[in-house]
Amino acid sequence: ETFHLIDAAALEKMRKHAIIVNTARGPIIDEGALCEALDKGSIGAAGIDVLETEPPAADNPLLSKENALVSPHVAWYSEESFEADMIDGMDELERVLRGQRPRFIINPEIFGLKK
Repeated sequence: ETFHLIDAAALEKMRKHAIIVNTARGPIIDEGALCEALDKGSIGAAGIDVLETEPPAADNPLLSKENALVSPHVAWYSEESFEADMIDGMDELERVLRGQRPRFIINPEIFGLKK
């Protein structure tokens, strides 16, 4: 379980100049504890691309922190990743049009498979 894996206790163990970055899953970091650590200077800064709740509420305290950069869940993006996504999507479409099963099935029950 990764929910609040980075909590107040974990943040207190970090160096004062540490910069914590989360591009994985929002709930990994306890946002309340992160805000406290940023306010107290327990850590230096935060770079956050994923939040516990998305989209964030306008009053989410992380959005107004001087020592936090919050991006809108786009850290995955690059020209290369965008191109790869398009190629993968077209490959999957071609497989289906040829009567083959797609490699990445969200609803396998349509092929008589269990989830």
